[in-house]
Amino acid sequence: MHDDHPDNPLGRFIAGPLFQTTILVLIVIAAVLVGIETYPSVMERHGHLLHTLDKVVLWLFAIEAVLKMAQHGRHFYRYFLDPWNVFDFLIVAVCFLPVDSQYAAVLRLARIMRALRLITAVPRLQLIVGSLIKALPSMVYVSILLGLMFYVYAVMGVFLWGGNDPVHFGNLQKSMLSLFRVVTLEDWTDIMYIQMWGSDRYPFSDGDRAAYAGQFNSQASPVIGAVYFVSFVLLGTMIMLNLFIGVIINSMEEAHDEQAAEAREKSMEETGHLSVEDELVLVEEQLKKLQQQLRLIRTRGEAKH
Repeated sequence: MHDDHPDNPLGRFIAGPLFQTTILVLIVIAAVLVGIETYPSVMERHGHLLHTLDKVVLWLFAIEAVLKMAQHGRHFYRYFLDPWNVFDFLIVAVCFLPVDSQYAAVLRLARIMRALRLITAVPRLQLIVGSLIKALPSMVYVSILLGLMFYVYAVMGVFLWGGNDPVHFGNLQKSMLSLFRVVTLEDWTDIMYIQMWGSDRYPFSDGDRAAYAGQFNSQASPVIGAVYFVSFVLLGTMIMLNLFIGVIINSMEEAHDEQAAEAREKSMEETGHLSVEDELVLVEEQLKKLQQQLRLIRTRGEAKH
């Protein structure tokens, strides 16, 4: 990653706590102003003042972008090498577009997005978002596995209870939506009891009864219903969601290690040597790599035998 704050007076000022705190306060003010605009009574009385404050905040954001470009001197384009800077610049640029009432919703959306600039202003939030992005490839495979499980259970639900409960299992799409409700644990026991006791013994709303009149064929499945829903909750909620959490935590650890490595490289460039703490961290990382290599060698050796 390039050095976002060159070693010059302007770069040191931008990297300083005063500048960073000021930008953080401006982001919070911008978010509060957009939130206040959701109250029509307040806008009727103080709309002009709020719009004026919003314009001031927007121009201060523009000045921030100009200063960050100016710190690189003739190489101002380096500002755009950082994806977070590009994100900030696009939000500010869209807010300056001369849009009419037809595209007012786009302008409001851009102004709301300024609240997301809090991510770029807080390094810890950048680490979390970066970890989520890094975890996406692994999360895709977990999502495919989860989708396959949803599909299998949804088809089974239609075959088992399409007649007993056409409201929730009348077809494949209704079955998938009902299973999504189950995996979120939102009144999932109601759906289970309908299948366990039969639709004639479990109360439906009058609207559902009228909409599906003549389609109910009550059939109680006390054992199959309990096994079906309990197994789905265990697999979908307890296992699959924990897999997502595990993937994210692993990505956060990797992102933290990468950030620490970059900090050590920067310290090495500035001072010419590493601190004792950094050297100990490097030794620990090398030991971990050696342990991983040894495990891999043992696994390959066992596979050959």
